[in-house]
Amino acid sequence: MDIKVNVRETDGETNIVELAGEIDVYTSPKVKDALGELIDRGVYNLVIDLEKVRYIDSTGLGVLIGGLKRVREHGGTVNLVCTNPQIKKIFDITGLVKIFGIYDSEDAAMKASV
Repeated sequence: MDIKVNVRETDGETNIVELAGEIDVYTSPKVKDALGELIDRGVYNLVIDLEKVRYIDSTGLGVLIGGLKRVREHGGTVNLVCTNPQIKKIFDITGLVKIFGIYDSEDAAMKASV
């Protein structure tokens, strides 16, 4: 079990965080560190790409919520890219669809964060 984190800067104020693998109690610290570094650098608009995520547990959800809280303190946004039905179902069941923008493509998520 591992998570790959790739951060891409865009032309605007939004950075794209691509995650691949499983986000669980073991891999969540790596995701938290990556988000924390961006926010500490003043990046407050994030698109988190979950397209290659196979699994996310409550710890992973907590990391995403923590990142969202931190960017909102600075007027920022966190939008998610997710088309995986199992992952989307977790956001539905937990009610997190109400606090995260969840989009089918990176382009749609980028447009929504502007």
